[in-house]
Amino acid sequence: MSLRSDTAAALYAEIAAAQSEGKLPSVNAGVVRDGELVWTGSRGRFATADGALPGADVQYRVGSITKTLTAILVLQCRDDGLLGLNDAIGKHLPGIAFGDRTIRHLLAHSGGMNAEPEGPWWERNPGVSFDELTAAMDDSQAAGSADQRHHYSNLGYGLLGEIVARLRGSTWLELVQERILDPLEMRRTSYFPTGAAAQGFSVHPFGGQLVPEPAYDSGAMAPAGQLWSTIEDLARYASFWIDPVPEVLSRDTIDEMAAPVASDPREGLTASYGLGLRLIADDPHLLIGHTGSMPGFLAGLFVDRVRRVGAVTLGNATYGRVASLAPDLVRTLTAYEPPIAQEWVPEPTLAQGTDLLGHWYWGNTPLTISVSAGILQLSGGLTTRLSPLAPDLYQGRDGYLAGEKLHVIRTNNTISHLNIATFVLTRTPYGA
Repeated sequence: MSLRSDTAAALYAEIAAAQSEGKLPSVNAGVVRDGELVWTGSRGRFATADGALPGADVQYRVGSITKTLTAILVLQCRDDGLLGLNDAIGKHLPGIAFGDRTIRHLLAHSGGMNAEPEGPWWERNPGVSFDELTAAMDDSQAAGSADQRHHYSNLGYGLLGEIVARLRGSTWLELVQERILDPLEMRRTSYFPTGAAAQGFSVHPFGGQLVPEPAYDSGAMAPAGQLWSTIEDLARYASFWIDPVPEVLSRDTIDEMAAPVASDPREGLTASYGLGLRLIADDPHLLIGHTGSMPGFLAGLFVDRVRRVGAVTLGNATYGRVASLAPDLVRTLTAYEPPIAQEWVPEPTLAQGTDLLGHWYWGNTPLTISVSAGILQLSGGLTTRLSPLAPDLYQGRDGYLAGEKLHVIRTNNTISHLNIATFVLTRTPYGA
């Protein structure tokens, strides 16, 4: 479904302002809704050195959005039983510095590792081998203790890429291609640019001239930021985070990745980091995704999984509003065209029966068990959704009672009371 003309005009105004105010040689953007790329826009006449215009099929370097693909590979290994998130990385990379840090620490940047590898600035120099990378590592370079705070570490993702490669007996790039890009049909995402591709630029801060930026093979650091992609491919990728492809990751695993693990105290509750994903609180909504930066390139990808919308942005500059433009486009889209609530339809007959429905009391606190979309809903002083596990046994799906078991206690085949996490629920206050 296409967007209204006023919505499209507002989105274009956003990218035009970003391009003008940020002095961006070019900026490319796309908006996703319900699994479809419903709008694309570009501004700027300098996608390439010869002045070619940007477009939805032009490749830009996506920087740290690459990390989200590396994180997918790690969670695939976990789901296949090849590793545990609490494994020390030394178990998989024997003898390495920071060997006591865990897989979870590296995914969430919570292990206190230094942000960058030792040596010349890796983003602006030819990459090194994994052996060269790790030979320069030393525990004394730590930026802090594990589990103290979110401290972004590019180095950690270089290590994660090597771990999945060793576990699968393949290369990181082959795994990205076979296990993510191919299933998601991301045909214009690649290690090096192919076909129409943007030139990375910086802009002289006073003169305003364009200065070409280098684009090297990142070597062992490739899992942290090597990939190139297009608006069309990133739109497919954004749609995956809204509607998971089980061949790649299950919805439950994505739920796990999108839960907060670590944060920066300066950001308070406005932003945090999950397992390979940046999380932005957009009260009362949550945006998940990632930003990207490499010499001459900036990128952003964020989605709202509940409202089923997202935005992707690409630019060829070293600074400017490109990464943060993606959340801004989501806000503009939903302000002009709020998502339509799903139509209510009558509930099907419950396979487990209806004798749990109605009013209950926890002490004298009123509660209600109802049904929505075939799932039992406990609301009131205790709130959770309930999934059936066995006859007269249910499990909380979310909230304080997530994972807890609700037992239906019967006397003479009639419900006497309910018990969940030692809380006794009765049909009358205090069961009187």
